[in-house]
Amino acid sequence: MNVLEIRQLYKNFGSHEVIKCLNLSVPENSVYGFVGKNGAGKTTTMKMVVGLLKPAAGEIFVCGERVSYGETKTNRNIGYLPDVPEFYGYLRPMEYLKLCGQITGMSGKETREKSEEMLSLVGLADAKRKIGGFSHGMKQRLGIAQALLNEPKLLICDEPTSALDPIGRKEILDILFKVKGKTTVIFSTHILSDVERICDHVAVLHRGKAALVGTLSEIKKRHRHDIYVIDFKCAEDADSFSGSDELKSSAIEYKKEGLTLSVKVSDINGDGQFLIDLLSKQKITPSKFEIIEPTLESLFVEAVQ
Repeated sequence: MNVLEIRQLYKNFGSHEVIKCLNLSVPENSVYGFVGKNGAGKTTTMKMVVGLLKPAAGEIFVCGERVSYGETKTNRNIGYLPDVPEFYGYLRPMEYLKLCGQITGMSGKETREKSEEMLSLVGLADAKRKIGGFSHGMKQRLGIAQALLNEPKLLICDEPTSALDPIGRKEILDILFKVKGKTTVIFSTHILSDVERICDHVAVLHRGKAALVGTLSEIKKRHRHDIYVIDFKCAEDADSFSGSDELKSSAIEYKKEGLTLSVKVSDINGDGQFLIDLLSKQKITPSKFEIIEPTLESLFVEAVQ
C-alpha cells in the first residue's frame, strides 16, 4: 500500500513554474528521501501535501483520501515537522506536548502517556528547562516528538538535519530510522549522505520533475556505470593494455594516468569480465583491479546537469 500518492502535480507562482507534472508513490513503512538542490520545490511539494498550498493541477492522496487545499481531513494521518519549527519558548517540553494533545482532542491520560513515550524516544525525557533555552538540535527533536504524538501514518520532515552539526544530524537520523516500523517517513534534504544512510526509497527532484525515482538499489542498477581502476606494475604493461583494440568501443571510456587506467563501462550488461580476459590474453598481472560502483552523489550530479 502507498501512504502517499502524487499524480501529475503542477504548481506555479506567477509565471514561474515550480512543479511540473510530478508523480510520486511513497510505500507504507518506508523511509523516503526527497532530494533536490535548494529551490528545487521540495518544500512547496510538502506544503501542498498538507493542504497549505493549492496545486495548479494534479491530485494528492494520503492513505487513499484526496487532499483538498485548506481542509484538514487528510492531516489526521500526517505528522509534520517544518524546516524551522517554532515553539512557545516559555513552555517546557511536557507542557508543550500537553497543549498539542489538547488541540488534537487526545484525552489527558493518552496525552501524558504518549508525551512520555515520545520524549523518551527523542532523548528529551530529562529535559525540564524551558524550550526557549533549547539548542537547534533539541528543538528539532522536540518537533519530531510533537509530530509523532498522535501516531500519524505519515511523518513529513522538511530538511530536518539542516544547520545541525554532525552529532545533531546523527541523532535526528537515528530517530527517523527508529520510527520506521511505526510510521512512514518522508524527509526532504540536499544532504545525500543522510539519504544513503537511512532511506530505502528516494526521489530526486529537478526542474519540477522527479529525475530519479525508486529504491537506492534499483536506481543504482538502472543507471549503473561501473568504473574499473587497474594499476599496472610497469609502464610497458600500462601502455600495452591501454592500446588494446578491445577498449575502442563506443560503450567504453578510459583514461590513463601514469601506471593507472580508469575504464568506464556504459553497457549495463557488461560486468568487466572482458577486462580480466584481456589481461589474461596479454599475460599481464596488475597490482590492483578495483570496481568503483556509482554513488547517489554521482547519480544526483548526472540527473541535475
